[in-house]
Amino acid sequence: MTLATRNQVWTALPPVQFDEERPLALNLDPTTERQLVARLFSRDFDDWSEVLSRLGFCANPIRLVGRSETFDTRTGELVRSYGSADEALGVTFTRCGNRRADKCESCSRLYAADTFQLIRAGIAGGKTVPETVADNPLVFATLTAPSFGPVHGTRPNGGRCRPRSDTGQRCTHGRPTSCMAVHGDDDPQVGQPLCADCYDYPSQVVWQWWAPELWRRFTITLRRLLAHHLGTTSGRLGEVASLQYAKVAEYQLRGAVHFHALVRLDGPQTPEGFAPAPPSVTAPVLAALVAQAATAVRVTAPPVHDDDPARVLAFGTQIDTRPVRSSRRTDDPDRSLTPEQVAGYLAKYATKSTGDTEAKDSTHLRRLEATARHLAGLSATLNEDGDAPYGLLGKWAHTLGFRGHFATKSRRYSVTLGQLRRARQRAQARIAEANRAGTRLDLRQLEAELLAEDNDETTVVIGSWTYVGSGWANGGETALAVAAAARAREYAQERAQRRRERTVGEWER
Repeated sequence: MTLATRNQVWTALPPVQFDEERPLALNLDPTTERQLVARLFSRDFDDWSEVLSRLGFCANPIRLVGRSETFDTRTGELVRSYGSADEALGVTFTRCGNRRADKCESCSRLYAADTFQLIRAGIAGGKTVPETVADNPLVFATLTAPSFGPVHGTRPNGGRCRPRSDTGQRCTHGRPTSCMAVHGDDDPQVGQPLCADCYDYPSQVVWQWWAPELWRRFTITLRRLLAHHLGTTSGRLGEVASLQYAKVAEYQLRGAVHFHALVRLDGPQTPEGFAPAPPSVTAPVLAALVAQAATAVRVTAPPVHDDDPARVLAFGTQIDTRPVRSSRRTDDPDRSLTPEQVAGYLAKYATKSTGDTEAKDSTHLRRLEATARHLAGLSATLNEDGDAPYGLLGKWAHTLGFRGHFATKSRRYSVTLGQLRRARQRAQARIAEANRAGTRLDLRQLEAELLAEDNDETTVVIGSWTYVGSGWANGGETALAVAAAARAREYAQERAQRRRERTVGEWER
């Protein structure tokens, strides 16, 4: 193996805690192991490992062939050209961009990092958002699904699951209606119904289907309540205040979606946004209005088929709204939530999916998916119109009926994911230019320029590209990419831990 190859492997697989003796754990079957070894000793491994590193160890990259040319819009001059034929492997690889950690850990981590920056900017400023936004009232809200039947769960302070004085009471199917066990977080019973035959599976699927509509009506109701509180009408609310939010959806162990959201109140809408909020609406007042709106909102869901009842849907009774005091020190003992905590929390759940619960091989979750497919079949036979309320339910059976986005935000909450991705591309180009010129570059001073819109761009790119396929050539290459991504994650966590330890040390001094 050449020195260049060895260095490429070392770059792709950074050691945790800088321990050169710590091996990379790979549990491979014989076929995959042979494929991996063949790749390691292949003549083009240097080129392949460079591509792997450039993609951040993406597990399922997109392969493209084609060419693009960049022209100066003022002179029409060809600035540069690029084609897949210029690549050593003859193909252009790009990230898959999947946000789901169970599909691609590397792209999921990148998505979570972008989401963290997006959410944090709306809490404490930064990324072209002024720091004064931290003075506006901010609420962290959790809106849950209602109960569709009793399930096993953990209880505070080691409490029993579902204690009853009449422990011999049984449901109509002969199963106990109580549970005196103390469940741990890793207990496979957590999230499972006490009686699967009593559990209302169709109603949960229908609720999930209409959950995005529930959220939309919640925001409408909250704006009406804010307008009433400020003594104006909903149509003129923008003249005195504007409501901004960032929201992520998370699956509970019972397979029901609930929403975590940051709700912020700004002043009148301006081109820049982020104006000071009206003084009469403090964070506690906003928290109360959020709770009131979540409690009041209702959606009447139409029947799925002729024998199905209509349902009036609402959020569950477990509604939590807490003010976030974002302008105070993070080491304040009276502070319950910090911008970093909330941003990290929401970013984490933005990358989760049903895959996190499917991994538990739950009979309950499989029955929910089967119920969604069954209802979709009944709906399809009765409603051949593509615009039928449940016409596409079958396409979302794998998400247990939830058809909404897992992460959304209002327009003026903060920067957009597109801005952050464009800034990253520009930063990479600047870094490459600085490396070629041998100069130093401070990206923090260029933040506003990197995040600027494309209105001032002086170049245009014209290209023609064809999709070739997805993924690496075989299981061995994929295993190496996945293992490298896991090692990179551990390395990043180690560095973050060291930064936290240094910060704590500085506070103590």
